[in-house]
Amino acid sequence: MKQLLFIVAFICTVSSAQAQKYSTFYHQRASLFENLSITSKDIIFLGNSITNGGEWFELLDNKRVKNRGISGDVCMGVYDRLDAILKGKPAKIFLMIGINDVNRGASADTIVSRICKISRKIKKESPKTKLYLQSVLPVSDHYKMFGGHTKHWKVVKQINDGLTILAIQEQVTYVDLYSHFVDPQTGKMNIIYSNDGLHLLGSGYVKWAKIIKPYVLE
Repeated sequence: MKQLLFIVAFICTVSSAQAQKYSTFYHQRASLFENLSITSKDIIFLGNSITNGGEWFELLDNKRVKNRGISGDVCMGVYDRLDAILKGKPAKIFLMIGINDVNRGASADTIVSRICKISRKIKKESPKTKLYLQSVLPVSDHYKMFGGHTKHWKVVKQINDGLTILAIQEQVTYVDLYSHFVDPQTGKMNIIYSNDGLHLLGSGYVKWAKIIKPYVLE
């Protein structure tokens, strides 16, 4: 009897841990995406809160663009919800992910490896989809916010160096946003584009859209 109770307790603990793998908001938004359609003409913006915060179809004046960002998302969170996107065989996917993995202590190599896993699943499940690996944006500790993200600001450059190599290996397109947002004097996010050191102000999204639009149109 005691052994049975132990087994039940163990199963419950594992189930609880699995249920809490991602945030409540993640599950809310992911469940919404599972019920929204994607077609082969659609262009998907995929990532975390930085992607989530953009009104992409307005910024790019393109109704084919769909936002699939989830605030707080991590690399494996994106990987685990790819099926809802890939079943529609979208024309393009613009991916930016990794800064929340930095917050969780992941190394640049680990993050690039996880993004490689995402890339390979996209290529396997939807080979005609064009993948664009967007660089992770710089961060800044200027505002003393999001310390877990911003204190590791040097890791961002390491991730992006890895992504440039990954893009060549995987034969996908690398999009350099980093150099447009970094302050060359500090190596951190130019504070004119952010009021917390992590997320973008409107001017930042306008700049991002301007950089990315030629890739959307090609």
